[in-house]
Amino acid sequence: MTNPSQEFAASLIAEFVSSGVKNFYLAPGARSQALAIAAGQLAQAGKLSLTIRLDERTLAFTALGRAMATGEPSVIITTSGTAVANLHPAVLEAHHSGVPLILLTADRPSELRGVGANQTTDQVGIFSGVLRGFHDVPAPRPGSNPSAGALVDAAIAQSLGVSKQPGPVQLNLQFVEPLSASEPSALNVLSKLTTRALPVAPVVQEELEIEVDNHTVVIAGAGAGSDAVRFAERANLPLFAEPSSGARYGSSAITDYVQALGSDLADQVRRVVIFGKPTLSRPIIALIKRCNVYVANSKQFGKFDVGNNAIAASWQLMPGGRADGAWIASWKNFEPPTDQRALLAQAVWNATGSIPLLFGASNLIRVADRVVRPAAVTTFANRGLSGIDGTVATAIGIAQAGNGVRALIGDLTLIHDVGSLNKSGLRNLNVQLIVGNDSGGQIFRNLEVSKNIPSELFEQLFTTPQQLSMEALAKAFDWQYFEVQSIAELEKAMKAEGFVIIDYKLSAAKA
Repeated sequence: MTNPSQEFAASLIAEFVSSGVKNFYLAPGARSQALAIAAGQLAQAGKLSLTIRLDERTLAFTALGRAMATGEPSVIITTSGTAVANLHPAVLEAHHSGVPLILLTADRPSELRGVGANQTTDQVGIFSGVLRGFHDVPAPRPGSNPSAGALVDAAIAQSLGVSKQPGPVQLNLQFVEPLSASEPSALNVLSKLTTRALPVAPVVQEELEIEVDNHTVVIAGAGAGSDAVRFAERANLPLFAEPSSGARYGSSAITDYVQALGSDLADQVRRVVIFGKPTLSRPIIALIKRCNVYVANSKQFGKFDVGNNAIAASWQLMPGGRADGAWIASWKNFEPPTDQRALLAQAVWNATGSIPLLFGASNLIRVADRVVRPAAVTTFANRGLSGIDGTVATAIGIAQAGNGVRALIGDLTLIHDVGSLNKSGLRNLNVQLIVGNDSGGQIFRNLEVSKNIPSELFEQLFTTPQQLSMEALAKAFDWQYFEVQSIAELEKAMKAEGFVIIDYKLSAAKA
């Protein structure tokens, strides 16, 4: 007799693969064993890519990184209980940054909920409010299997945002014992299915013309991309593009716009046009809140209106008019800092070339925002919620997309995600972690609290310097390690390939 759990799991995974989904992530567990077997069978046959990581938090951020880099859904397979809860930080980031994830969360059958059964919690509402789609799927039983094809079609369309913003989808899959069998083979099931391509979200043709003049600037945050560059250059407007915007290039891009916004020039700005989600600079947010705001809706981030004062928003913005050359020239008269952190950020930016660059949520992305010269660099950052979580795992996922990755992070960012350094099962990847090591969370020195309490208490509560050997950490996880103290040493170390940690010693002083 066919095992219902294995029959359904084989059909489900095969349907995903036949529909164009190929990136799967698995953390070992008992309740999910049928799904693991099906994915493993197809991975052995070369039909899908299967990454196995020990803990679900690391697993989810690795999957997130790959989905960010490819734009395709990553499928995550977990067992029940706390395994599902550990997905939550990455699911939140995927929700807020519009990244397609599909969660296959194995569960006990519904009759075991709320009765004290082992490893059983409420997985139905665990991601409440942040999912593009949720399906609580009854346990497969003899003669009564859920429709795998319909579930897969819905999950893919919802995750890719065919009808709205992309993001996470959960298939909560109940399983009863016996939980697995060797047959049917997912490969045999796949051979009977028709191969299909991933669906493509329709392009919204809505367009809005914005009048521009010598009091208008363009702001580009995460996810802005080339649309912001085209708008700014057509209108001859200054472009304030964050490093993770994908728009920090071209003739309109201003390097140290943060310094410029601290001058009298900022008082002349009356209108701002926003692309993407800007999050890095207080002067930018202050500018947005006092000006007339026009927003380009983002498929990835939705509508950004942090000041709740947007006059209009549209999927496509076109400039009506063109500013004169004196306006943009006045914004280019500010020279960025050249201190230790500035030199580090610029050196990494210059060396990156075609390699994707991931910024951690540390002080260094803000330094880069002030100093890196405009250049067409492929960049990533978890700016949906701007958390420190899972940055190493995210980097590994980006590297899996095929071009390697270089990550510029702080020491606390690395320590926070130290478990992701476990590279067991990860092969033929180039992952370079450049750690600006300044002994703790120096970013907090920019906050009011640094002036409100004694320095000893501030250090204890906020900067939290760690007594940890980066070299010993690298050795424990079999990463190459380089300690550098100059730009020349950094440039030499960045030529290394494989799994690399570059420990750049920085002073603990405020940047």
